[in-house]
Amino acid sequence: MGVKPDDGVTNVRVLDRIRSNSTGRLALKITVGVVGALVVAIGIVLIPFPGPGWAIVILGLAILAIEFVWAKNLLEFTKRHVQSWTHWVGRQSLPIRAVIGVVGMLFISAVVWTAVYLSMDINLVTWTLDFVRGW
Repeated sequence: MGVKPDDGVTNVRVLDRIRSNSTGRLALKITVGVVGALVVAIGIVLIPFPGPGWAIVILGLAILAIEFVWAKNLLEFTKRHVQSWTHWVGRQSLPIRAVIGVVGMLFISAVVWTAVYLSMDINLVTWTLDFVRGW
């Protein structure tokens, strides 16, 4: 007796059984909505910081897409545009990709500086300069 690989059909059957009555359908919609919204909210909070903020937002959209058509459409839109951007950058020369990388790093640095300044009232530039001078 061999084990069949899971091809996603089992998950669909489980969701179809849950959706087969009105109580299950409502409970699934509420659960998916709450969990998906929570994951998206956590991702949005993490966007300004180094790490997977955008990936967490996209994961939240994927969760919401289980039950909500608007989330599925937004997720498809996002995937299309990320792939388009990735392919465009990949076709550029190395110096252009370097400029894109530097601009991206400057943007992320500005976002992190702003987030730290607004949330903790710490100016990272002056803090770093004071630290280097005291070293």
